[in-house]
Amino acid sequence: MSDLLSEEEKKKAIFDSMSPRRQKHILKKGYEKWDPFQEPKDPIDIRKDKTNRTSQMLVREFLQTRTEDEYSNSYGRGVLDICIGLVNDDDMYRGMFEFSCWYQDLLRKEGHKPE
Repeated sequence: MSDLLSEEEKKKAIFDSMSPRRQKHILKKGYEKWDPFQEPKDPIDIRKDKTNRTSQMLVREFLQTRTEDEYSNSYGRGVLDICIGLVNDDDMYRGMFEFSCWYQDLLRKEGHKPE
């Protein structure tokens, strides 16, 4: 029987079965925009980047290029933070990455040793 219901009828049935508080929340954002059938996003630990690596794989791979003396816990947290931001295509982290690349090029062009 449920196969015979239209998507709009299913949406209304889901909405009607919700608590009044949850209905109010949906109405505030807009019933038309609400999609109860939207697929959930991948959990952060299995999301993969363009190279088909998880953030955990990328961080591990990067940190293996460093000696233990070259990084601290804070450094590692920074690597993980920007990695997750880049894998999620977050504008803030993309901006930080692009600035870092630009700044490193600027230092090289002006004869400074990049750190």
